[in-house]
Amino acid sequence: MWLMVKPGLANLKPYVPEESLSGLKKRLGLKKIVRLSANENAYGTSPKVKQALLDWQFEDANRYPDAEASRLRTIISEQFGISQDRLVFGNGLDEIIELLSRTLLVPGDTVIQAGPTFSEYGLHALVESATVVEVPVDETGTTDLAGFLAAVTPTTKLIWLCNPNNPTGTYLAPQQIEAFLQEVPKTVMVVVDEAYIDFVTRDPDPSVLSLTTRYENLVVLRTFSKAYGLANFRVGYAVVPEALASVLQTVRLPYNLSSFAEIAASAAFADQAFVDQTTAQVAVEREKWLTFLAEMKLEYDESQANFVYFRVPDAQALSDRLMRQGYLIRTGLQPEWLRISIGQPQENQTVRTITKNFLEEKR
Repeated sequence: MWLMVKPGLANLKPYVPEESLSGLKKRLGLKKIVRLSANENAYGTSPKVKQALLDWQFEDANRYPDAEASRLRTIISEQFGISQDRLVFGNGLDEIIELLSRTLLVPGDTVIQAGPTFSEYGLHALVESATVVEVPVDETGTTDLAGFLAAVTPTTKLIWLCNPNNPTGTYLAPQQIEAFLQEVPKTVMVVVDEAYIDFVTRDPDPSVLSLTTRYENLVVLRTFSKAYGLANFRVGYAVVPEALASVLQTVRLPYNLSSFAEIAASAAFADQAFVDQTTAQVAVEREKWLTFLAEMKLEYDESQANFVYFRVPDAQALSDRLMRQGYLIRTGLQPEWLRISIGQPQENQTVRTITKNFLEEKR
């Protein structure tokens, strides 16, 4: 059977999506599970989204959606001062990542990424028979840009920068990324995934969107799954050079964004006050977590995202204990490291209490 598929696909390690909460509760015999493993927005989404969907009333539900996502395209273009021709929308950033890999990579190309980082970058590179070069993060968990530059060769085609990085949460300032771009060959495309950029508090303007008009080898990704709380609706977009945009539009699937997804994203994007309130709450809760980790004398990375990443002895045992008490967290990213999404205040406090008790028992 494997002779019928691309060489190498048989040994690919797939991205494993989250199990449904209803399925988890049934399997584990729990009445309630709080999922703190998927970096979802625990504060929901703007109430204007619900109203916008109710107002839609399934109008033209029997028709194909607007293939250009014109409404959403217009408001994003106006907000960021970006030409509409440079916006490419996808069914979540997952589709954009796949689309970029399919469009840019050929067998023998090399892709550079951090280690650890979001696994789908490497997965789709391997699907296209490219080679993945993983540059370890530095001792602070931050992407090693000097290491990236040292890894560039004539075969390098694509560089992935997740900023803030998933799972470490560490952040690179725009000035650092621009200095890096100035050293990268123009034949290498640099993709900055800003899925978590709205949670950054270290800089007033942390995005590199403004650099896309000056660097033709820069692509910036954004999503509605995190700060906007629309993970279920699957809406992401890329800001790309116009020449590349036209090719991506040709390669992508038609009608890849449903009407209700576009309506929801448009309503969420219009309510920036809700986003600001949400990210402020996350920042407060994140600081509580980082203070706790320091007090517990645990090794951790300075997150600027909506999750924390730390090392703990016997991490799987702690994860199992949390699961038995109804809290699902992320394991398996690095040995003895755990990633916990920022939840509601009481959820965060309960998880910290369970963690503290666990650590005290171990000591």
